[in-house]
Amino acid sequence: MSEIKYTNQEIEMMGRNELDELVDERVKYTVNYAYKNSPFYRKWFDRNSINPSDIQSHEDLLHLPIISGDTIRHNQPPETNYFEFKSVGWEDVFTVHETSGTSGVPKSFFLTWKDWERFAEKYKRTFTSQGFGPGDRVVVCASYGMNVGANTMTLAARDIGMSIIPEGKCTFPVRVITSYEPTGIVGNVFKLLRLANRMKKEGLEPSDSSIERLVVGGESFAEEARDYLSEIWGCNVFNTYGSTEGTMCGECSEINGLHVPEDFVHLDVYDPNMKEFVNDGECGRSVLTTLLPVGAKCGTLLINYDTEDTTIVRTRQKCSCGRTHMKIDNPQREAETFWVRGTPFNRVDIERGVFQRENMEYLTGEYESFLYSGNDEDETIMRVSLECIDPKKCDYEVVKENFLKSFFHHKPALEQAYLDETFSIIFNFTGPGELEFYRMKGRPKRVVDRR
Repeated sequence: MSEIKYTNQEIEMMGRNELDELVDERVKYTVNYAYKNSPFYRKWFDRNSINPSDIQSHEDLLHLPIISGDTIRHNQPPETNYFEFKSVGWEDVFTVHETSGTSGVPKSFFLTWKDWERFAEKYKRTFTSQGFGPGDRVVVCASYGMNVGANTMTLAARDIGMSIIPEGKCTFPVRVITSYEPTGIVGNVFKLLRLANRMKKEGLEPSDSSIERLVVGGESFAEEARDYLSEIWGCNVFNTYGSTEGTMCGECSEINGLHVPEDFVHLDVYDPNMKEFVNDGECGRSVLTTLLPVGAKCGTLLINYDTEDTTIVRTRQKCSCGRTHMKIDNPQREAETFWVRGTPFNRVDIERGVFQRENMEYLTGEYESFLYSGNDEDETIMRVSLECIDPKKCDYEVVKENFLKSFFHHKPALEQAYLDETFSIIFNFTGPGELEFYRMKGRPKRVVDRR
């Protein structure tokens, strides 16, 4: 077994009591910094009659209101004349960033150079925990525009001794693999599956290539999809969860939950009413708070920010990798959760049904789904479109059976609605390139609610 390595061993292996004390110290400093330096938070505390000095620990964050992406948008131009969340003067702003804007007007974020270093530190820890080190060559298939992810990964690589090949997209020529012999690729599940198919068409088996590790992120995914990707490439596939807001969590070599960098970002999991914390092991809404080292500045900080993602705190116990920072499940987008007959399901549940191993003898993995209202008021129809490798050779009945068995596995109420015919699932099988999203610009929307 190779030696386990760390970026900051003292912090990463800090005992739980000591780590909790550090978190509380940084919560107090961050709250006071926000009151003194952020126009939004100064008004926010005053309006809610909260004295920042009353916030002494992370439990006290329960007394503070929760903000959302809309809160940020409503406190920046064109809604206001000033960026109310900016908490340093322009002379300290190193770069300006925006979110993708897929859910509305892009949110603006301001980073100091120290913010950059803290963001990069999070990725350094993740890369190192996954076994990357000096001499590794990593292709980054993520945007190098206003988003921070690709840029901070590149900055993190500098101190690790990794070489970055900044492609930005996974549509790069296969010669990049054969010429530079990269040892890793960062991308999402579907981009990496498409790349593997292109490589095969050009006579290069992905599992025979130089790639030793894949890092996926950008969206939640089914474990079955990860397993299939790992099989195709013949290597481990690690999950990361990052955002412009500064989350940057990642799986270590154990591949059983994402470590949260608790000294830099505090993550609470709230109940559906956003009033209380849920117990570890229970699913809830993930709410983050920026944590600043005492004396530090920050371009944009967030307190009690609703990520609109759901997750579970898997454990706060010491990991087999030696790290003590808590681990969470792969977060899922609340916006990709849909309700039928009083029962929720997520896009990932559909994806799990698609990627059942026997199905992958017939399917490419590409899919899309649509929800419609039926003829009766209480009837819902879900159409699932699946892309076949060759529609003439696809065993439709096997695919349907595997999908339904997986989809209903933990959803007896939905299965009963299906049997009662108040919830119908219609399957549509297509050839390569025939799904509807291929004709649309931007990121594919896998599930569309048209009810």
